[in-house]
Amino acid sequence: MLKFTCCDEVRQFFLSDQAQVLRGITRGYERECLRVGTSGHLAQTPHPLTLGSKLTHPWITTDYAEALLEFITPPSQDPAFPLDFLRDIHRFAARQMREEIIWAGSMPCVVGDDKDIAIANYGTSNSAMMKAAYREGLGLRYGRHMQTIAGAHYNWSLPDEFWVILKGCCSITGSMQDFVSERYFGLIRNFLRFGWLIPYLFGASPAICQSFLQGRSSDLQELVPGTLFRPYATSLRMSDLGYQNRAQDQLHVSFNSLAEYTHALETAIRTPDPFYEELGVREGDHWKQLNANLLQIENEFYAGIRPKRIGKMGERPALALTKYGVEYLEVRLFDLNPFVDIGILPEQSTFADILLLMCLFRQSPPITAREQGENDENKARIVNHGRRPDLNLLVHNREQPFRPIAHALFDDMQPFAQMLDVAYGGNNYATTLASLRTRIDHPESTPSAQVLAAAREHKGFFKYAMKQSQQHHESLLAQPLDAATLAKFEESVQASLAEQQRLESLPQGQFEDYVASYYA
Repeated sequence: MLKFTCCDEVRQFFLSDQAQVLRGITRGYERECLRVGTSGHLAQTPHPLTLGSKLTHPWITTDYAEALLEFITPPSQDPAFPLDFLRDIHRFAARQMREEIIWAGSMPCVVGDDKDIAIANYGTSNSAMMKAAYREGLGLRYGRHMQTIAGAHYNWSLPDEFWVILKGCCSITGSMQDFVSERYFGLIRNFLRFGWLIPYLFGASPAICQSFLQGRSSDLQELVPGTLFRPYATSLRMSDLGYQNRAQDQLHVSFNSLAEYTHALETAIRTPDPFYEELGVREGDHWKQLNANLLQIENEFYAGIRPKRIGKMGERPALALTKYGVEYLEVRLFDLNPFVDIGILPEQSTFADILLLMCLFRQSPPITAREQGENDENKARIVNHGRRPDLNLLVHNREQPFRPIAHALFDDMQPFAQMLDVAYGGNNYATTLASLRTRIDHPESTPSAQVLAAAREHKGFFKYAMKQSQQHHESLLAQPLDAATLAKFEESVQASLAEQQRLESLPQGQFEDYVASYYA
């Protein structure tokens, strides 16, 4: 196991005064979820206007498919706020959707042909048309079924005061912006090494509805007619059945520095791909994809964690990162928990806080091509076979038993749980870490094992997930919103619809010019 970067760096944040800066950690969630009809089939209706404009609403939008809702919480320094706000969004949405409900799982419900999955439509403005054309391209490149997979993204950043203390500790020279980005990238590299802990502990998609494969062959086993699974899988969402792309195998995006990362993305959005060129970009006025390059835009690059920066002048993501440095991280490995009406439990962010701090303070050498292959293989083993009793992972190209590796990482995380408990008071972090640690030796207690057991009990994944979805809907309806919260959401709906109308009333210019200016 690797050592930590500097003992003084770690030690100083156990002091009560210094630890208090960790209370400035900013968190937020993005939760994707499918709208389904009461029969359990994918909703064919447009995004409900009672939820506002998906182009301009700050908290309720769609991701790729028209039926794939995305709920976004505002950033907050209060650890409880993201899930409290997310629950409010769910309670509001449940009341607005009438004859539809939210699907409980990450892997989709019964889905029909690819052509029956509607791509999200955002309106007539150029920005809306660009969103739609990008999603058309995703459907063309990966198939629209992949655009019905749902997950939860955890957004996380450390406060400015933390970075000032950390930089001053070891007398680091250079700009603060470069220092912060360098340390965030070190964190990311360690997350690529050890992030497989998240699908092991929280993965909840070991089985799928057979309709998702659309007749494609696979090595999955039949649980019952209509349900396919892998016996020891934790997260098929994160496996080769989920987000994958032949062309992205050619990208070789490096996380060894911000410069290498942004250069790779800039290159990818400008490098033609012969297969995508053959598919074509336009048919008359209809845009099939934004371009025929390896990536249409930077966000098309799929990774378990991504550095993020909101541009000050509307810059593209890679350009904003280059100009202003890393602002926050987006952790993308969480499955939806179908046992919970909002899909996420508090223990997930508690654990992520500990893991991310451990990754930040741990030594993080550059990742070689060989090590990246090892990291990818370890993740694949966990998502496909993570609960297998004799599972091995690769450590420096040698097979090592999974359980001792996982316990050693929990040992290394324990000081950071204590550090956070010093900051917030109490023992929530240490207690949560100890509780989750029992899942290493008791894989039957993991969500993936529990989902599989429930699917067996209910004679299939679809029947189980449908039952959970209906129960969650009833649970949310039984939780009334107070008058002030309800008024806030109703006002946000009307404001978003008015803003979309305002944007569409402005002169738009030619769409191809708008697209060209984006890449300029």
